[in-house]
Amino acid sequence: MAQDYIIIGGGIAGVSLAARLAPRGSVTLLESEAHLAHHASGRSAALYEPHYGLPPVVALSLASGDDFRANPNLLSPRGMMIVAGPGEDAAFEADSAVMDLHEIRFAEALTRVPVLNPETVTRVAVADHAWDIDTDLLIQTYAREARLHGARILTHAPVTAIRRTDSGWSVTTPLGEVEGTVLINAAGAWADPVAALAGVTPLGITPLRRSMARIPAPGGHDISRWPMIFGAGEAWYCKPDAGALIVSPAEEDPCEAHDAWADDMVLAEGLARYEERVTEPVTRMIANWAGLRSFAPDRVPVIGFDSREPAFFWLAGQGGYGFQTAPAASRLAADLLSGAAPAVDAAVVAALSPTRFG
Repeated sequence: MAQDYIIIGGGIAGVSLAARLAPRGSVTLLESEAHLAHHASGRSAALYEPHYGLPPVVALSLASGDDFRANPNLLSPRGMMIVAGPGEDAAFEADSAVMDLHEIRFAEALTRVPVLNPETVTRVAVADHAWDIDTDLLIQTYAREARLHGARILTHAPVTAIRRTDSGWSVTTPLGEVEGTVLINAAGAWADPVAALAGVTPLGITPLRRSMARIPAPGGHDISRWPMIFGAGEAWYCKPDAGALIVSPAEEDPCEAHDAWADDMVLAEGLARYEERVTEPVTRMIANWAGLRSFAPDRVPVIGFDSREPAFFWLAGQGGYGFQTAPAASRLAADLLSGAAPAVDAAVVAALSPTRFG
């Protein structure tokens, strides 16, 4: 039976949209891996910081706040901190202004993070408006809601061919053919290849690798209440995670879409930048991994119908903001797909539309 909507991609973008669309029409979601959120969504730093990103991203993040707060188990307090060393004043002040942080004295910073190095940390700024997101709970909540309203979620279903038909699309997977009226590209790092497979002009969405390391809690401290810490200019960041600390070089290395892994040299350089600002050396890694954060050329997500193919819809290019924008982004996409009036401002809708690329 032909579906109203076929969604390609089972990360946070695709799953949240399935939940929004299922009450409005028949939906089949196709995920190539064995489980949902295997790639970028499963490797996220999982922070809700609504002031982080370019203006259209911030608009979506702020519009997502009520959804997050409606479930008391989704968010937990984390807070943010930016630390700077000699020569980093301009980056520090820019970051503090953009993310609405306020500067504090080093002595106060040390009460929050006792391993900060007084010889190399010259300025510190903090904010409380950042929360950890329970990403697994969010994914499962959306998946459950989608299924409750009749959506089919198929895993082990990589797309091998896409064919335009008189009534819409025919998508080939190892599980068989899926036919539908509208094709939704929520394929993350694979967004451009999926478009090409459908005969749609790619938009230049580029996967950028970001590596992560998990290290033991520095100095054996209880780090559960530490904030997420950024080096000025996002030269690195770290965040408590299940009793350990995850540290990232915050690199953005362009690459082809693939099941990413950490680059050892990049990881070592990032850990060294982190070590410069703390008193506890990194003696071992518990684990490391990498994810692909995908950006459009202007680093703004792409949400809307393709400018040349009216039955092809983009929900891609979320970069590192997929989780924190998911509630509002999926609502906007569902409104556009079903012909409803979007809740967000028309200027934001225009800024996110793929028509901006011509």
